[in-house]
Amino acid sequence: MFYQPQDGHGLPHNPFNALIVPRPIGWISTRDAAGHDNLAPYSFFNGVAYTPPQVMFSTTGSKPDRDRAKDSATIIQETGVFCVNVVSHALTDAMNTTSQGFPADFDEFEMAELEKAECETINCARVAATPAAMECKLTKVVSLPGAANTVIFGEVTGIFIADDCMTDGKLDITKYKPLSRLGYRDYATIEQAFTLTRPDD
Repeated sequence: MFYQPQDGHGLPHNPFNALIVPRPIGWISTRDAAGHDNLAPYSFFNGVAYTPPQVMFSTTGSKPDRDRAKDSATIIQETGVFCVNVVSHALTDAMNTTSQGFPADFDEFEMAELEKAECETINCARVAATPAAMECKLTKVVSLPGAANTVIFGEVTGIFIADDCMTDGKLDITKYKPLSRLGYRDYATIEQAFTLTRPDD
């Protein structure tokens, strides 16, 4: 089949997300100026640069109690910092719990019964049980076409990695099995990896 998005796809469900898989999940934690902690997952997330290390995530909707964006984007623009928590297979249910649309001052950590740990380089909490986390300072906000499409870019100022997720000096994803987002309501757990050497290495 072929379709132009502007004309609609004619299918029971939009296939767009299912074409961009698997997607890492950026479990974004923030703390607003009043000290309220927030935690929400975003699957439009990735790394964008090595030196200095930088990441991005995008929000694609708004909330009735926010002006034009979701809580994470609003808080980050107010405070200039955020933390990206890696979602392990063991944290699947907790991540899903935090995906709900709670009021702006609601603490998703508490709702998901997640212990907090303080970040080292920014004023923000991270998920204590995360296998890894990236502390970030805001570098750029880009508004995209559409009613509430916003991309947040951040420079990584601190990186936490759980000691038990390392093997021979390398991060071992098989130790924590990262969760990834597929299309529709589908997810996948990464349990194995293989090495591929470039021809010019």
